[in-house]
Amino acid sequence: MTGIYIHIPFCMSKCPYCDFYSFKGDEKQKDSYLQAVLLSLDGYADREMKVDTLYFGGGTPSVFGSERIEKIIRHIRESFDLRENAEITVECNPSSADEAFVRGVKKAGVNRVSMGMQSAVDRERKILGRHSGREETERAVALFKKEGIDNISLDLMLGVPFQTTESLDESIDFILSQGVKHISAYLLKIEKGTPFERDEKNLSLPDEDAVADMYLHTSERLKKEGYIHYEISNFALPGFHSRHNTRYWRCEDYIGIGPSAHSCFKGKRFYYSRSFEDFLSGKEPIYDGEGGDEEEYIMLSLRLGEGLDGKKFREKYGRDLNKAVFEKAGKYEKAGLLEIKGERIALTAEGFLLSNTIISDLL
Repeated sequence: MTGIYIHIPFCMSKCPYCDFYSFKGDEKQKDSYLQAVLLSLDGYADREMKVDTLYFGGGTPSVFGSERIEKIIRHIRESFDLRENAEITVECNPSSADEAFVRGVKKAGVNRVSMGMQSAVDRERKILGRHSGREETERAVALFKKEGIDNISLDLMLGVPFQTTESLDESIDFILSQGVKHISAYLLKIEKGTPFERDEKNLSLPDEDAVADMYLHTSERLKKEGYIHYEISNFALPGFHSRHNTRYWRCEDYIGIGPSAHSCFKGKRFYYSRSFEDFLSGKEPIYDGEGGDEEEYIMLSLRLGEGLDGKKFREKYGRDLNKAVFEKAGKYEKAGLLEIKGERIALTAEGFLLSNTIISDLL
């Protein structure tokens, strides 16, 4: 099975914390981009290739329009074996998800939606540059549910300017009130070259200890509500994890289309440059080495709540995990940062906060 990611680089405006490749774009650029995407897909076309996840990310795919998204999905159906039960996700901002868009993507076959809200608190939302508040989010959620798309994810950002545990609870309460199946809770990272980096000293950011407390608080609250903490930043009700994103963490095949999009396909990694012009001109992706080796598999598996399974490792690579991995893991288990159950090693929520350090040590 293979997944396909389509990067839509268009946004209404650029959020001050965002370093994803995106710009406003006009209708002519969007039409040109559609044709470039279809042409790029043709380079992989294979009616025998089974595709079971398709993800439109960005940017803001909803500003690309449902008609263009429908044309891409139709083209994929004609060029690949897009499975009947495929998970087809589209990202959108609540403010740009009007009735026409919702009906259009439903008709096209979209069955999962990921919406960027980040905060339900106006003060936090505005400094993040987010246009959609509670009313827009409630309206968008209701529209998707009305059209039969109830596999909905909402984004929540932790450690944002002015945020406290109390204001975080306000956002969590709102998200829970919407009855969504999935929640992504990301720690704010100050990216190089963004307005937030240039103004970091004036942002009134909570300190590291406060952010760590918010993360653990979020994990505990959502677990009590029945959500599974299945990946460092992701929570889902049983059966509603993101199948597409889980593919990345399990080192499974996926093809990325569009400027800045990455692929891991048939043991190779490659990516498109961060250039709209390069993509439109048909410039080939850049080779980025072998993909899915043992070290990468261990690293990505430990991002998941299910953790690293020695049995699955043996089935995939034909040998046992190095004993030193379990020996080193023992000291972290004593500290409550991971759990060892038989051949499985899994980080706890506290361990997720120190995942980079722990994983580096285990490797």
